[in-house]
Amino acid sequence: MANFQLTTSVRTLNRLQQIARVLARHGFGHIVERINLGRYLPLGKILRSSRSEAPESSPPSLGKRLASVCCELGPTFVKFAQMLSTRADLAPEEILVELRTLQDQVPPFDSETAHSLIAKELGSPLSDCFASIEGSPFASGSIGQVYHAQTTDGDDVVVKVKRPGIEEVVAQDLHILKWMAGAAEQWLPELARIKPAHVVEEFEVLLAQEMDYIAEASATARFEEAFAEDSHVTIPHVHWSLTSSSVITVGLVKGQHFETLQDGHDAIDRKLLSQRLVNMYLKQFFDMRMFHADPHPGNLLVAPRATIGLVDFGQVGTISDELAGQLVIMIIAMIYREPQIVVDVLYELGVVEPETDTKALVRHLRSLLDKYHGLPLKRLDLLTIFLEVSAVIRQHNVSLPRELVMVLKTLITIGGVALRLDPELDLVAELSPKVRNLVMGRFSVKRIARTTGVTLWHFMSMIRTAPSQLRAALRRVGSGKWQVNIRHENLDRLINELDRSSNRMSFAIVIAAVIVGSSVVVSTDVDFPVLGIDIQWFGVAGYLFAGVLGLRLLWAIYRSGRLS
Repeated sequence: MANFQLTTSVRTLNRLQQIARVLARHGFGHIVERINLGRYLPLGKILRSSRSEAPESSPPSLGKRLASVCCELGPTFVKFAQMLSTRADLAPEEILVELRTLQDQVPPFDSETAHSLIAKELGSPLSDCFASIEGSPFASGSIGQVYHAQTTDGDDVVVKVKRPGIEEVVAQDLHILKWMAGAAEQWLPELARIKPAHVVEEFEVLLAQEMDYIAEASATARFEEAFAEDSHVTIPHVHWSLTSSSVITVGLVKGQHFETLQDGHDAIDRKLLSQRLVNMYLKQFFDMRMFHADPHPGNLLVAPRATIGLVDFGQVGTISDELAGQLVIMIIAMIYREPQIVVDVLYELGVVEPETDTKALVRHLRSLLDKYHGLPLKRLDLLTIFLEVSAVIRQHNVSLPRELVMVLKTLITIGGVALRLDPELDLVAELSPKVRNLVMGRFSVKRIARTTGVTLWHFMSMIRTAPSQLRAALRRVGSGKWQVNIRHENLDRLINELDRSSNRMSFAIVIAAVIVGSSVVVSTDVDFPVLGIDIQWFGVAGYLFAGVLGLRLLWAIYRSGRLS
């Protein structure tokens, strides 16, 4: 990704100029300069950008400035900020708090256009697809907007349609984000730990999943099948005949939002609801190995008799068998205060950098676990604990895999909601049977036999292919075609600085030459008009030209921040 090539079409150049202006206006001009984005921003626009906002009595925080940049740059960057706001392992909480304030504050597009798009996607007139559909959306986001409707069979449904042209907008912004992430890794060593290119790749996967309504419909159908026998959980039914990659139609799930319950204005058994909520997510984590990754109160509905409705499966996470095992080991190790095992698991995940001081990391984790040991469960704030653990991990240059962060974040969010409903709920008791079954399954005879068989197959494959690979290597050595590739690191910055310095020096020499030449021309006494103009005036023009070039050179040096 660091060598990602930017395609500089006219649209891309215009978008790059807009991004550079917005960054410079919100105090990130040094970033624009260091990642070589400033070359897309003319001098006049930089000056206008820097003067466009009046000075404030108290400058906004870094988080507020980042949020303002993403909000101004549109849907893709807002989605990117929302994704980052869930990654406590990448940035401090004071920044994440500001990023969480960003919502899809996008006005709805014309409903007539939306209705025509629905009809086009479904391949039939709207009247053939629905008995009725509302004229105005009840929700609108950066990717699509949603309508209440009724099918010709009389079923109440929700129809979500994608915004026209959103794929092109997102594709262009992702292309630029990839280039910016590669440039950040190359020219901003202070950001190397969070691996910007990898973060953008993860964001691209998440955004592609959210924009593909077929994938969302498939996930919804899998959840509906998994909870078909559970009368206490309601999953919307997918109407496949009214669904495409840009339109999704699902059954309407009725109920009130969870935040209403937390105000105490209800007659629902909170203890029973809390237990069912936890069990619903434990089934997703340990049985389905697939979970609803966006459990905010708007996606959790409650109906009478403590029935839970789960809606909007645009963000779904998966848990591999390996990740499930590592997650269980980490949970057990933290319960029994064994931070060394937690660090060993992080090593297995490949997220511990060579320069990380593992002894200090173990020491900090042990101190944090001792802090909460013995505290009654109802007094625990799971989100605060998660943020503190994330801060310790971030302090030691460790960034967790996205899948693990999604699992932990979802588990903590649901645990926090459940504890608010029932402060006496014993989460450990609810979790223990699932953990025990998973551990026993990993050490069962069948599992060990299967793992041994796979290992033997790999070992025999290696033995079988080793002679031919050795013979091929010896042939390359004998023919003189053996190559040794050396990869340099962090030399590109030095080369770029040398190139910039030599360009400035050449520029200065040209300016000096113009000044000397102009001085010679001005001081001459020869009356030699050129095109009817005295030759001395050409010397004056040379002075002016040299002055403009000199100011340009001084401005470039000033923008680089290296006056001393």
